[in-house]
Amino acid sequence: MDQKPTISQDASRTAKKGRSNGLGRDVLVASICGGVVALMVGASYAAVPFYNWFCRATGFNGTTQVATSAPATGPIARRIAVRFDSNVAPGLPWKFEPEQTEVEVNIGQVTTIYYTVTNQAARTTSGQAAYNVAPLTVGSYFQKINCFCFTEQTMGPGEKREMPVVFYVDPSITGDHDNDGLSTITLSYTFYPVKDPVVKPLASGDDDKRKGNLQPPG
Repeated sequence: MDQKPTISQDASRTAKKGRSNGLGRDVLVASICGGVVALMVGASYAAVPFYNWFCRATGFNGTTQVATSAPATGPIARRIAVRFDSNVAPGLPWKFEPEQTEVEVNIGQVTTIYYTVTNQAARTTSGQAAYNVAPLTVGSYFQKINCFCFTEQTMGPGEKREMPVVFYVDPSITGDHDNDGLSTITLSYTFYPVKDPVVKPLASGDDDKRKGNLQPPG
């Protein structure tokens, strides 16, 4: 009578331990992979707001700054030309152009200019303006006190509106010797369509009429 091969208890325990260790490694590897994927997904969502914050904080890529008041030192004698550019992305039926293509200002001088926007559609449409300045290294010195680009804009059918920009060039630019030969800055806007605009109530007394030169807050 043939005898069946037998496996010792030690060999059996070793085999079970090996399978257990292999399963444990698989679970660990799967957990690590899942964690990496979750981290990558979270990073992708955080990248855009972090990039926008970084650009605003540093002026990177020509991103302009937001000021709450005029410069403490006031205007200086050095003058500079500021040119204005306008663009509309596909899908937004707006006509968008500056009322002046260029102004010459003293550095540190608070200046107001206007862009004209017309909704050429027979329906209400909304847009948000992206912006930068050229050369790109000037972004940290170009200060805006008020701008239509700060919020979404919603236009009724055929509506035409004048939109102001209140700005100045920070006098501290004179301490940046890389800009010693700078004579012209170009401020550029591009309006992009907004598919799901944020509905905001119209503040009492708001209108689109020009009320003189906008002044910085005190």
